[in-house]
Amino acid sequence: MSPDSGDRVTSGLIPVETVRALSGLALLQGMVEGRFPPPPMAELLGFMLDSVAAGEAIFRGVPDRRHYNPLGTVHGGYAATLLDSAMGCAVHSTLQIGEGYTTMEFKVHLVRAMTEGVGDVLAKGAVIHRGRRSATAEAKLVDADGKLYAHGTTTCMILAL
Repeated sequence: MSPDSGDRVTSGLIPVETVRALSGLALLQGMVEGRFPPPPMAELLGFMLDSVAAGEAIFRGVPDRRHYNPLGTVHGGYAATLLDSAMGCAVHSTLQIGEGYTTMEFKVHLVRAMTEGVGDVLAKGAVIHRGRRSATAEAKLVDADGKLYAHGTTTCMILAL
């Protein structure tokens, strides 16, 4: 978030009562609009939910030296976290009031190394299938020019809250 973010809520936790009272899409739209704070992990790693629609979520991050592994490139866990967030929130955007979800498994393919010179990256997630008890989604991690750095898939379990 930028320092001039106005009335945006930039830290804290969303009360559980609020989470349970909203559809998944309404909750995520509230984060994009700044009415609700991002999750603490997103703050820690320096990425944010950029946009959301039914069945889709896009996260934006800027890999930098704090994400480096001992070999001098961005740790694969950074790509995995952005992809997991995009895929999970794509599923989250399909939830009705009273539903929750949890990731059952995800798989990530790292295509090329990232460094701090990559600039903005986008993790673009989309639901492949949404059933009553499970959902699958996929995501791609690309730079501003559309160059692919990683891609993945997930299976999520749909739960009653």
